[in-house]
Amino acid sequence: MGAFRAGLARVQNLPYEVVGSLDADITFDEDYFEFLLGKLAADPALGLVGTPFRELSGEVYDYRFVSIEHVSGACQIFRRECFQAIGGYVPVKGGGIDHIAVISARMKGWKTRTFTEKSCLHHRDMGTAQRGPVAARFRLGAKDYAIGNHPLWEIFRSLYQMSRKPFVVGGLALGSGYFWALVRRRERPVTAEFIAFHRGEQMHRLKRFFRRSEKKPAQPAPPRDNGSESMRHSESV
Repeated sequence: MGAFRAGLARVQNLPYEVVGSLDADITFDEDYFEFLLGKLAADPALGLVGTPFRELSGEVYDYRFVSIEHVSGACQIFRRECFQAIGGYVPVKGGGIDHIAVISARMKGWKTRTFTEKSCLHHRDMGTAQRGPVAARFRLGAKDYAIGNHPLWEIFRSLYQMSRKPFVVGGLALGSGYFWALVRRRERPVTAEFIAFHRGEQMHRLKRFFRRSEKKPAQPAPPRDNGSESMRHSESV
């Protein structure tokens, strides 16, 4: 955070339209920035763009569950007006500044978008710079509480994370971190307006997900064979 703010201060008097923040441990194609700048140029309503990131293990976000409007902090490219409108990155104890920036941009009326046509490679598992994967998930759960995640959302998020590495314990650690922070009523660095907006988006996404699940066409029943059906029935009795 300190390095980013120092770099930004050095270009304040230069005529620029875009500002980007990226982790030092990612790599990408040579036309990666050209691609993202082209997306900003094509849509003046876009305030923040990025791409998915892949872990060395091959893991990538599942966009059935992750909103295409979420832009990972591994690489965030802002339109200057958007970045200034949200007040830039606000220092937050415990992390989460990138997530807060994405939500704040939408609160201010800007579009945010992850473009899945490209991706960057993350050379370290997310959140594990100074801790193991289970401890990182616990800390992530506490961070989820800090930015105002809805409890119902966090339950579903924890259940989903149980299906990812480290299996089961990762999801349990995530939920434990969230509810530990909830019970302790840890201080939140965001406003009540921010939390209401954020939770509204989460509930909308949950409803949309379950509506899509309900609309999936039923699988056609196999052709009925009376003889074999009678045999199956006699075997089950």
